[in-house]
Amino acid sequence: MRRWRLAAAGAAGLVLLATAGLVALDAADRAFPPPLEAASEISPEVFDAEGRLLRAFATRDGLWRLKTTAADVDPQFLRMLVAYEDRRFYAHGGVDPYAVLRAAGQLLTSGRIVSGASTLSMQVARLIEPRDSRSLLAKLKQMARAVQIERRLGKGEILDLYLTLAPYGGNLEGVRAASLAYFGKEPKRLSVAEAALLVALPQSPEARRPDRFPEVARAARQRVLGRETVATAVGEGEAERAALVGVPRERRQLPALAAHLAEAAVRLKPDERRHVTTLLKPIQQGLEAVAAAAVSGLPPKTSLAMVMADATTGAIVAEVGAADYFDVARSGWIDMTRVPRSPGSTLKPFIYGLAFEDGLVAQETIIEDRPADFSGYRPRNFDMRYQGDVSVREALQLSLNVPAVRLLEGVGPAKLMVRFRRAEVRPMLPAGEAPGLAIGLGGVGLTLKDLVQLYAGLANQGFPVLLGDGIRDQPRRLAAEPLLDPVAVWNVTDVLSDVLPPQGARKLGLAYKTGTSYGYRDAWSVGYDGRYVLGVWVGRPDNGAVPGITGYGTAAPLLFEAFARSGVAISPHPAPPSGAQRLALADLPIGQRRYAVTASGLVRSSTREAAPQIVYPPEGARVDLGARAGQEIAPLVLKLQGGRAPFRWLANGKPLSDLSRKRISEWQPDGAGYSTLTVIDAVGRAATVRVFIE
Repeated sequence: MRRWRLAAAGAAGLVLLATAGLVALDAADRAFPPPLEAASEISPEVFDAEGRLLRAFATRDGLWRLKTTAADVDPQFLRMLVAYEDRRFYAHGGVDPYAVLRAAGQLLTSGRIVSGASTLSMQVARLIEPRDSRSLLAKLKQMARAVQIERRLGKGEILDLYLTLAPYGGNLEGVRAASLAYFGKEPKRLSVAEAALLVALPQSPEARRPDRFPEVARAARQRVLGRETVATAVGEGEAERAALVGVPRERRQLPALAAHLAEAAVRLKPDERRHVTTLLKPIQQGLEAVAAAAVSGLPPKTSLAMVMADATTGAIVAEVGAADYFDVARSGWIDMTRVPRSPGSTLKPFIYGLAFEDGLVAQETIIEDRPADFSGYRPRNFDMRYQGDVSVREALQLSLNVPAVRLLEGVGPAKLMVRFRRAEVRPMLPAGEAPGLAIGLGGVGLTLKDLVQLYAGLANQGFPVLLGDGIRDQPRRLAAEPLLDPVAVWNVTDVLSDVLPPQGARKLGLAYKTGTSYGYRDAWSVGYDGRYVLGVWVGRPDNGAVPGITGYGTAAPLLFEAFARSGVAISPHPAPPSGAQRLALADLPIGQRRYAVTASGLVRSSTREAAPQIVYPPEGARVDLGARAGQEIAPLVLKLQGGRAPFRWLANGKPLSDLSRKRISEWQPDGAGYSTLTVIDAVGRAATVRVFIE
């Protein structure tokens, strides 16, 4: 009996001792937790709209440490890693006792370390808290830390830490950084040879760097492939085939696309490590390739910029701020997509659009291209020559200056600026100056992004599209009023889509316009299809002159090359809206056959411009609008020819509504009987008919 009491007391003592030990260990664990916060410092990364890496930044310590999870890497790599490094990873609690016993036995029998006993958890412990020496005490501390880590994190989280922190030579840390540097791709899809190399390198990252010691790296890879557990994991014969593949002999630069926008994204939210943009990587790569190829052909100190946007969403899909971000001589650090410059002739389509909208001209209207004096302003054509009488279509396609100024005088510079504000574009005017005729030839300041935003309204059938900043996924917003009438937009697009492409470029189905600023400081080209808009600028960031650059000769070839290399499928322009058509000169109303103005801007009254004439309803007509049936009377369509817009209609002596520039209007009669209809044009000429409403 006494023996049982002693045994029970001993057992109770052991339980108390074990409990006290566990309490002490738990207290020590809380008092000295593993420094997991050391793993929180990772590289900021900038991604495109579909999650593809555009650019990565080094950490403050100069390390390329890209956040990596098991979902980011090839599943076969994970199987090979666990098979080679820690095949009981999912079974142990941080320390593998079988591996410890095996390593101890090998040490005792051979007198040297034959294989280690480090688990992946122990390696993570070493990575977050590097040891000072390779002593037994350091190893015991590492084992204790591994147990602590296992108590706090799941197996998946531990594996993610290893994938992020494992060293791969130089300042590369983590599987993603290594895969991008050595293979030029994300580790989502790896060959057996690539996966084996990534398994082997962390054991001795500096000595096995393939860019410096390719044969050592190859031998290390072969040891991984030769491990029986690895060969089983990859399948029969795969290890032998992988052994025949060479190792990469150079280290690639990590992705550095969209340099300016990526930096802006990081500045906007400096505490975040993952930044998603609206860019699309394939398009961005295509435009940057065009920019890189163009650098050799540009004069010294000359840069370029490009912006491409989706007119259906307002998203910027590609943006190049400079010809070469790292080129100091070309001031590559300056983002020229955001710098106001003179837009040259690129605003002319909007002048013509207003003239089409107001009914001042049609495409085949004749307009004069001769020297003219507009109250002291004497515009001249780019080539200093004049074409005489040309059609409006030819004037826009040839980018003639005098006709554009004539039309701007007719529609009014202030009205043009109002339309720009509808698209939330506010051109910069010289201090204290009101908008004048010079704005039609580039006498304002606009950024490349502003210009693309304006042209996006043309691509979107006249409805303004407010572009995002490329960083935040902003919802599409439209202004309350249209930029231009859809019929006017169709006329502009129809004219611009027939401009010949630059020499050597094939016709892509783009509508485009070029511009060259005064003094050869800026060369522009902006083009659009049925969906995308692309703007190109070439010039010097310091605003110096670049003799010889022109919109057509310098910027337009880049526009067509960039569109071709962007990879986007060219979308056709929308079908003509109701009422849109291109009439021959002989089919135009008499008043639209020639646009001629006096020095004061008024249309000349001459035999070339007839007085207004009401063509429907004709004089004395009886028009059945349903008045006899006792139902609501239908409106009466009113049509006229000739005259000078705007027009004022009167019915029985009472004005119908506001002035109209359209030649087709409607009137709602009060009832049946005789009515007198009168129209008065801008210079006071009138026409009258008397009709009977039935």
